[in-house]
Amino acid sequence: MIKVLVSAGEASGDLHAGAVTRAIKQLDPEAEVFGMGGDRLREAGGEVLFDIKDHSLMGFVEVLKKLPDVWKLRNAFIDLMEERKPDVLLTIDYPGFNMRLAKLAKERGINVVYFIAPQVWAWRPGRAAGVARVTDKIACIFPFEYDLYKSYGADIEFIGHPLVDTVKPSLPRKEAEKLAGKRTGHPLILLMPGSREMEIQRLLPVMLGAAKILKQKRPELDFAIPRAVTIARERLEEPARQAGLDIKLTEGHNYDVMSVADLAIATSGTVTLEAALCGLGCEILYKSSPVSFWIAKRVVEIPNIGLPNIVAGRQIEPELLQDDCTPEKIAATALELLEPERFAQLQLDLQEVKEKLGEPGAVKRVAELVLRMARQNQEEHFLSAKNSR
Repeated sequence: MIKVLVSAGEASGDLHAGAVTRAIKQLDPEAEVFGMGGDRLREAGGEVLFDIKDHSLMGFVEVLKKLPDVWKLRNAFIDLMEERKPDVLLTIDYPGFNMRLAKLAKERGINVVYFIAPQVWAWRPGRAAGVARVTDKIACIFPFEYDLYKSYGADIEFIGHPLVDTVKPSLPRKEAEKLAGKRTGHPLILLMPGSREMEIQRLLPVMLGAAKILKQKRPELDFAIPRAVTIARERLEEPARQAGLDIKLTEGHNYDVMSVADLAIATSGTVTLEAALCGLGCEILYKSSPVSFWIAKRVVEIPNIGLPNIVAGRQIEPELLQDDCTPEKIAATALELLEPERFAQLQLDLQEVKEKLGEPGAVKRVAELVLRMARQNQEEHFLSAKNSR
C-alpha cells in the first residue's frame, strides 16, 4: 500500500491538496493520504492530522512570533514520519515550513515532490539551488519558472497550472446570480480580504471603507464577500454591520460567484488567479507590518506581486500596496476599472493570462508523478533491504 504524506499550510494549498488527493484515489483507491490540510483534503478522502486553521501564517515578523508553534508542528511531523513511514512527501506551497519539512523527509529516505514550489523567481533566484537539494521532483506550474529551476540542477517537470482544472463554475448562471446576490443593472463587486486572520485584520477595514465611498458615489453598486473556510462568519458579518453596509456573505460555490461578479477588490494571492480564470478582474491589495514590508521590498526582485500580472508579464491589474492601500485610493481605482473601455481591455488581458496557464490535466499529472515517486521509493527500500541481508 502506498502512503503519501502531504503538507499544505493554507486555504489555497488545501484546495490543491484536495484535488491531487482525489486524483490519487482515482488512480490507486488503496493509497493512503494523510498530513496537514483542511476541509478540501478531508472531503477528498485524505486524513487531516494537522488542520490549516491552526497553522496559517504570513509575513516575516508574524512567523517569528509563532516560532514555538512552528517548532512543535515540525516535531509532530517527525514523529509522524517515524510512525507511519510514508513513501513520499508531497509539499504544497507554504515554503517557510515545507522547505524544512522536505529536508527532514530526505534525511529519512522519503522521496519529496514539491508542488507549487517556492517562488524563487521573485525571492532571489539563487534559492533555487536550495530547493533542488531537498526535493526529488518539482512539479512546475508556470512556464517561466522551469528554466530557472533547471539551471540550478533541479529535477523538474512542467505540468501546467492546476487551477485550469479546478476553477470551473458548476451552477447555471441564474442560480449563480441568485447565490451571489447579482441584480440586473447593478454591478456586483466582490470583497475578498483573504483566508488568514492577519489579512482580515489589515485589509477588511480598508475594503469596507472603500465600499462605503463607492456606495455613496455609485448607489447602484452591490457588494458580496465570499467567505474562506478558514474564517468564521461573524468575523466578516460584524465589521460589515458596524460599517453600515448591506453586504451579502456567500458560502461555497466561489467560482460561480466570481463568474457573475463584475469586479473584485482582493488581497494578493492565488485567489486573484482564480478570479482571472473566471474572467473576473481584480484590484490587488497587499498590506503587512511595516517591518515585513520593508524586508519584502529589499528581497523581492520582480516589478509586480499580483499573479495575473506576473503571468501576463506586465501590469494588467492595478496593485495598491501598503501606504497606497487606503479606502480613498481603492475606491477611485475601482471606479476606473468599471469604466467601459477599461473594463473591456481587462477582459482581453485576462483571456491572455488564461491561455498562458497551459492545458487541462495538471492535477492528474501531479497525482501520477506522486504515485511514481512513491513506488520508486518502495523499490529502492526493497532493494536496499535485500542487499543488506
